[in-house]
Amino acid sequence: MAEHALTPTDQRKEDNTAVIDYYSPAAEFFDLVGHRHLASSGPALRAALAGLDTGHGPVVDIGAGTGLVTAAIARALPSARVVSAEPSPTMRAILTSRVFGDPDLRRRVTVLPEPAQTMPLPDSISAAVIFGVAGHLTRAERTDLWRRLADRLPPGGPIVVELMGVETPRAIPPTRMVRETVGEQVYEWWIAGEPAGADVMRWRTEWRVHRDGELVRTVTDEYDWETFGIPQLAEEAGMTAKRLVQAGREATPEIGVLVK
Repeated sequence: MAEHALTPTDQRKEDNTAVIDYYSPAAEFFDLVGHRHLASSGPALRAALAGLDTGHGPVVDIGAGTGLVTAAIARALPSARVVSAEPSPTMRAILTSRVFGDPDLRRRVTVLPEPAQTMPLPDSISAAVIFGVAGHLTRAERTDLWRRLADRLPPGGPIVVELMGVETPRAIPPTRMVRETVGEQVYEWWIAGEPAGADVMRWRTEWRVHRDGELVRTVTDEYDWETFGIPQLAEEAGMTAKRLVQAGREATPEIGVLVK
């Protein structure tokens, strides 16, 4: 049985930059979670973008992952151009492949490699979508990002933000979140969390791959996530914020929308 474990500390030793690639170790499994996740979060995202005037510039998708959310944005806004930024090389490869394989996305989506902290933004944008990213940033980094986005948005232009649904650190025992069969293998995703500071959760994830009833491979990872909820989001951004009601078969992290 092969095992891959990479902690945030290990990653910092391997990479002297300020941005850590949390997602490449388990990128091969991402869509096994992503499709189910989007089935629940997609309606809230569509509601946040409904009726949006896209004449002010592209929609920016920050931390676009494998492109599932990018594709959902494009479907919700058929005339919009989208700028999708994803710093993880492995995740970005899947994103680029998804965009290239769809003629409509290929025409409308531009893929960038920069992280949220340094992503070059157009002079004017119509909206921003930030799923699975905000807690990886420090408060100072988030505040700077909200300012950069607000400076480019028209009045009423939304910033749609996905949070983890944990406003304060707490212990979460190992829980199986996903079990899917692909070919002759069964994939399970387990997640656990524990406090790692006053406003920080340390999450540990593990993918278990089974074949013929035997565990043949595990891929583990851990990362820190700054905890905050919608009220804190509004306070640090200096903008109006509201929680979006989600609908779907699975529980997902909360989603908020900021409007200046």
